[in-house]
Amino acid sequence: MSKILVTGASGHLGRMTLQHLLGRRPATELVGLARDPGKAADLAAHGVEIRAGDYVDHDSLTRAFAGVEKVLLVPAPAFTDRSTQHATVIAAAEEAGVEHIVYPPIIRKAGSEFALPQVTEPDTATIKVLEASGLRSTILGHPPYIESVQGYIGDNAFESGVRVPAGDGKVAPASRADLAEAQAVVLTEPGHEGRTYALHGAPAVSFSDVAEILSEIRGTTVHHVPLSDEEYLDQLVAGGLPGAAAEFVLSWVHAVNRGEWDDQPGHLERLLGRKPTTIAEFLRDHPATAR
Repeated sequence: MSKILVTGASGHLGRMTLQHLLGRRPATELVGLARDPGKAADLAAHGVEIRAGDYVDHDSLTRAFAGVEKVLLVPAPAFTDRSTQHATVIAAAEEAGVEHIVYPPIIRKAGSEFALPQVTEPDTATIKVLEASGLRSTILGHPPYIESVQGYIGDNAFESGVRVPAGDGKVAPASRADLAEAQAVVLTEPGHEGRTYALHGAPAVSFSDVAEILSEIRGTTVHHVPLSDEEYLDQLVAGGLPGAAAEFVLSWVHAVNRGEWDDQPGHLERLLGRKPTTIAEFLRDHPATAR
């Protein structure tokens, strides 16, 4: 019996994808990969087989991939050697007889010179390794997560305003839940091999738009307050982020302000068969995100 394996089963995206897969395939056909299988005990309780494996341990991966037809390769965390880890996963999958890998990089516009430290370069390297392998693949480009809004605008936006560096670019983010569901669709339906998708949500919004959305939710005016980069970094550090992490967040905000993720090709909606969650719906349902 061929199986579908999802890496990172103990993390947000991997766990959510397996939860959606449980609604589409018998648990006996599903496998989760985790460095510590005990952290995915909730999935095991639903019948998902959890296998131990580590991106830096080739032999553990070849064992874990036994009998597996399709793999969702959830990217390794930023600020690790992602390129080498992903190449190890792909090599082990090919050796074990896996036929199809689904990989979700960060969306990058064709011809864009945008570079996100520790993210875009490893993504490009991983895609090249996939193309050179004997595996079929599907690329599911991810925009920023809607859930990341809190990290961009801070916890006190209702009171202090949307305080970010100036810019009028827009972003079409998507929720982790919607992206996980789309991944489950691609893993269980035919016809996606060799294709590349850009899973933008809709509509695209600027930070000024976010301030307007928060104003509508609260019933009072929430201002968009442009900051300098230095002021923004100070704000993030004062909120508890280490300096390197603050610089990382700033890189995302700069990309939003340049419109790097403002496309709306409708791929996510077509895969889901419904409208994806909007940022207004998310902020309305999770008001604590912006408090």
